[in-house]
Amino acid sequence: MIQIEGVSKSYQRKLVLDDVSISLAQGQIFGLLGPNGAGKTTLIRMLNQMISPDTGHILYKGKPLIPSQLQTIGYLPEERGLYKNMEVEEHLLFLARLRGLSAPQARANVQHWLSHFDIESWRHKRIATLSKGMAQKVQFLAALVHEPELLILDEPLSGFDPMNVELIMNEIQALKEKGCTILLSTHNMKSVDEICDAAALLHQGRLLAQDSIWNLRSNSSKGEIIVRFEGHMLAFANALWTDFELTEQKQISEGRFECLLRIRGNRTVNDLMKSLQDQVAVERIEKRLPSMQEVFVDFISQKQQQHD
Repeated sequence: MIQIEGVSKSYQRKLVLDDVSISLAQGQIFGLLGPNGAGKTTLIRMLNQMISPDTGHILYKGKPLIPSQLQTIGYLPEERGLYKNMEVEEHLLFLARLRGLSAPQARANVQHWLSHFDIESWRHKRIATLSKGMAQKVQFLAALVHEPELLILDEPLSGFDPMNVELIMNEIQALKEKGCTILLSTHNMKSVDEICDAAALLHQGRLLAQDSIWNLRSNSSKGEIIVRFEGHMLAFANALWTDFELTEQKQISEGRFECLLRIRGNRTVNDLMKSLQDQVAVERIEKRLPSMQEVFVDFISQKQQQHD
C-alpha cells in the first residue's frame, strides 16, 4: 500500500532521513520504531504531504502521493491539537467535512463513532472542558471519522490510562480486521509486541531493519528455552548434562519450578524433551523470544560496535 523508496531529508544541512526505503502491505499493522530524533515524525509528515523529501519518492497504492489521497488517510499526531472553543460533535463534523465527506455522511459517521465509544453525552461539551484523557479520545475519533484506508498513529497511547489503552488497542485490532492499514509510530515496545505484524527500526535517520515481528524477534533469539515442570530440581539439572546451560531458576510452588536454559551446540528443543521425559513432568516448554525492546537495543548495540 505504501512504498517509501530512497527517501532523504535535511533541515538546515542536518540530515534527518538518510536513504530510507520501507514498504507497508495492505491490511498490516506496521510499527515505525525508534528513539526521539530517529526521523519517524519527519517520515509521517511526508506521508501526510506536509513536507516533501529532498530525494527519493513515496508511492501510495502504486502512484505518487497527491493531495486528493489525503481523503483516504487518517492521522493522529503526537502533538494533539483541537479547537478548544468548539463542541465535540461540531469539531468532528468539521474534520469529517475537511476529509471530503458530504454533510449527511459526516453526520452519520460522527453519530456512529460517538455511539461506538459510548460518549454520546459528550456531543455538546466544549473541548476546553474535557479532561486530557477525554480530549485524547476525541482526537482518536477525529482520525477515524472519515473511515480511512490508511491510519497513521503517532504515539497513540500517550496520555491514556490503562483502561483506555486497552480500548484503543482493541479498536486498532478491529480496524485491521476490517481491512484498514495502520502505521503505528511509538516508543511503547510492548504494544508493538502485542499487535504489530511487521516493523521498521529507525536510528539517527537510517533504517536498521525491516521485517515481520516474528522474524525480528526470532532472528535476535539467543537460543534460550523456558521450561516449567513438576518434580525435583536435582533430577532436572542432572538430565541436562552439558547440552543445556541452566541460567535461571525459580520455584513457583511446592515441587514446581520454572527455569531458563541456553542451548549449547546444535541441540534442539526435541533433544531437551527426550532428556527430561523420564526425569520430571514437563508442564510447559518453549523457545524464549526477545521482546521488541530487546531487539531494538540489540540492533543499536551492533551499530555502535560497528562504528567503534
